[in-house]
Amino acid sequence: MKTKVAIIGAGPSGLLLGQLLHLQGIDTIILEAKSPEYVLGRIRAGVLEQGFVDLLREAKAGERMDREGHVHEGFSISFAGKQERIDLKSLTGGKKVMVYGQTEVTRDLMDARAASGGVTIYGAENVELHDLYSDSPRVTFQKDGDLIEVECDYIAGCDGFHGVSRKSAPKDEIKTFERIYPFGWLGVLSRTPPVSEELIYACHERGFALCSMRSESLSRYYVQCALDENIDEWSDERFWSELKARLPKDVAERLVTGPSIEKSIAPLRSFVTEPMKFGRMFLVGDAAHIVPPTGAKGLNLASSDVYTLYHALRKTYSEGRADLLEKYSEICLRRIWKAERFSWWITSVLHKFDGDPFSARIQQAELAYYTGSLAGLTTIAENYVGLPYEPVE
Repeated sequence: MKTKVAIIGAGPSGLLLGQLLHLQGIDTIILEAKSPEYVLGRIRAGVLEQGFVDLLREAKAGERMDREGHVHEGFSISFAGKQERIDLKSLTGGKKVMVYGQTEVTRDLMDARAASGGVTIYGAENVELHDLYSDSPRVTFQKDGDLIEVECDYIAGCDGFHGVSRKSAPKDEIKTFERIYPFGWLGVLSRTPPVSEELIYACHERGFALCSMRSESLSRYYVQCALDENIDEWSDERFWSELKARLPKDVAERLVTGPSIEKSIAPLRSFVTEPMKFGRMFLVGDAAHIVPPTGAKGLNLASSDVYTLYHALRKTYSEGRADLLEKYSEICLRRIWKAERFSWWITSVLHKFDGDPFSARIQQAELAYYTGSLAGLTTIAENYVGLPYEPVE
């Protein structure tokens, strides 16, 4: 098999990159180890920055999002017995976010690729990357017992934190930076109306909580928990009781509870790989970086990686500007570290740490300052809606 760009991973970043390149006449093959059903079963983030929304529209995969997604002009932070609203629209010159689940984004991109006739191979086993530093890299994999080889110009590693792409980078050329947080998030998905039209982030002495949503009838809630918690010990009743205890009284009183559809515990970490380019292989999204979900940046950072790689590849093929691919890591990492900073900061001020009383008072003072200052509110808002994408030129 031959193609211009071999894409490893059929999650949102791989599918989005493939669709954008296809619309520019650049052939791609996407290889995915799991089944389509497995990929769609991943329950992940659902707050999309304007940049991601625009890319989905450019990929001709945004019609259902525009019809069913929820545009949010703000969100709230509750702490010290009060609730402060961050008016995203007024603080950022009109920018907003779109609440639309990652599962739905993935489904739309799958449908768009199928309609375009793009090749996606699911159940690709034992994927290996070869000759990354040559002019003709290769990818081999097994499918139905057959060994298949893909010859390509470039490889995009969009296969996540545990994928083969980052593992294929030379060990003496890759650096990693990591911070593991001493708690996790216990998340519940329920077929209940959201408690609020906008997200509510709660900083409480019992721990962090978040009220989010997927639709008008599907809600996503989280509470901070210990990393060694046994999820079997968290009944629905216990979860709802704990969530209510961490929310403002008026919010807790109007919370509609119901049976959980999905319940899971996720650890929190910050992680960055440098560089993100190894010969003709490029790491994209979670393959290169992880952020704690507090700042809603994981999926959106993957989108900005896709934006950068897409435009560098487009100009390489249309204008002969292969020099732009050499700038991929540099461009991406500038935005990544700023998003890592914001995600670390908002995580540090909203969660309960096992620290001394002085640190807890500093945390409250930090929240009071930022929400009581126009400059502070603007800083939160402009980071939350997403920093601008850097031009690829």
